[in-house]
Amino acid sequence: MATSAGRPPMMTLRFLTGLAHIPMDSAWYLTDLAEAKGRLQHLTQAAPQRLRALHEGALAESALASNRIEGVGFDASGGRELIFGGPAPHNPRDVEVRRYRDALALIYNPLDRPAVSEETVLELHRLVSGQADDGGQYRQQDREILEKGRDGRARRLTTVSARKTPEAMGELVDVWNRFGNRTIPPLLGLAAFNLDFLNIHPFRDGTGRVARLLLVLQCCHLGIDVVRYVSIERTIEENKERYYDTLEESSRGWHRGGYSSWPYLNYLLFVVKQAYRELDARVGQIGARRGEKSEVVIAAINRMPGDFTIADLLKECTGAGVDLVRHILQTLRQSGAAECLGRGRSAHWRRLRRVE
Repeated sequence: MATSAGRPPMMTLRFLTGLAHIPMDSAWYLTDLAEAKGRLQHLTQAAPQRLRALHEGALAESALASNRIEGVGFDASGGRELIFGGPAPHNPRDVEVRRYRDALALIYNPLDRPAVSEETVLELHRLVSGQADDGGQYRQQDREILEKGRDGRARRLTTVSARKTPEAMGELVDVWNRFGNRTIPPLLGLAAFNLDFLNIHPFRDGTGRVARLLLVLQCCHLGIDVVRYVSIERTIEENKERYYDTLEESSRGWHRGGYSSWPYLNYLLFVVKQAYRELDARVGQIGARRGEKSEVVIAAINRMPGDFTIADLLKECTGAGVDLVRHILQTLRQSGAAECLGRGRSAHWRRLRRVE
């Protein structure tokens, strides 16, 4: 997509509202995603219990993955306890994870789910910022974002000036609420909103977390419920290099009005499609052969962020029985790949190395 020079920034969402044609690769993504959305709507009625079990796991993965993207670690021995209960955390890193979980819980609740507004943007930032003095406030200073990938190459992102940030945010939210989810394919609209939001970069710290929370919020509003059952944040984390590459490519010239948004828009469409694929795979565990179920259990063990229980695995692996899970864990313990930290079904287990 190219826009004429001299027009105001933040043109992605506004430009798409008048788009006559969609590139072929984007159209393919949208067709596949429409079919996947239909399958999930059927599944919601046919297997609600199965989806409820997946939702809890996705909540934990999202809270941990979104903070890992920002370089925030956590105590691996208490990852799931940190998400679902236990004493209030004192480690600042753990507090950030818990606060992100609280923000997700607000978004997932259909009775309290906020609208997409500036007030919501600022409230989400306040929620994830903890005790930061500027929590819930737009940044007061200009800044340039510098990210380094695994290859060591620096990626630069120029942001809107602090003086123009409130105006830019007001315009972005206004365009979204007037056009973004009505006159263009909804998934393209939320991807464009996400790109514009990241280029505005409204906060000194926490912009990435808020961008991902807004992505989940908009998906929930648009009925793209896969985000409730598969962590979109973990999917982004697993494709982090592609995230930064496409963001850099689609941000060149964003402020001048001459740029191509399609690399990043297609990246987010790809992320949502990957989430649907993972959901299909997890739901397909029901009726799978024993060997296939074993692979599913092993994959779930590799995904566990810290210590876990047999009950945790059963929630992740809806088609596997307790006997199979116990057998796999005992085999891993004998091979030195895992250790048991207690006795009984409620005992905690710890993976000592990745299981192949």
